[in-house]
Amino acid sequence: MSNPDNKAQQILANSEEIISAQAVNDALDQMAVVIEKDLHDADPVVLVVMNGALIPGGLLLSRLNFPFRIGYLHATRYRGETTGGELHWVAPPSIPVAGRPVLLVDDIFDEGNTLEAITHALTDMGATKVYTATLFNKVHTRKPKNFKVDYIGLDVPDRYVFGCGMDCHEYWRNLRSIWALNES
Repeated sequence: MSNPDNKAQQILANSEEIISAQAVNDALDQMAVVIEKDLHDADPVVLVVMNGALIPGGLLLSRLNFPFRIGYLHATRYRGETTGGELHWVAPPSIPVAGRPVLLVDDIFDEGNTLEAITHALTDMGATKVYTATLFNKVHTRKPKNFKVDYIGLDVPDRYVFGCGMDCHEYWRNLRSIWALNES
């Protein structure tokens, strides 16, 4: 059996930090100001997309100073891989969304297929409006043409990135800064 700690250390050794923890914190502060301005009187349901948004969701939501109900859902296309596949629902929203505005928090707006599918599903479940927030936006042209994220913290390059909720082979979601695998 392989030593998981060794694999995790090899991942870091083969990567570089591209965004500091301070830059991540500053982006979260800025996102919170805008979200609070827009939603402070909306009484929204906030849904955190597991597992990626667990950490950025907690960091962001602790900065919001208005009432909301919080829940989660779990849908994925990655399943521990570095490329996405078919959408897989692990858990539907943990609290009802019908008749309520929803703030959907995810870690990254990459190609957007998972986030777009979740947004449509929440609308089909009766959400009055779905606002989307991601801490990161991967810069490329492969996003859906008619889907935009409402609140974005930071842009990241079109590389495999991890940290602050995003994993690399299911490791390093706990990093406070953002890392990218070295291109080879």
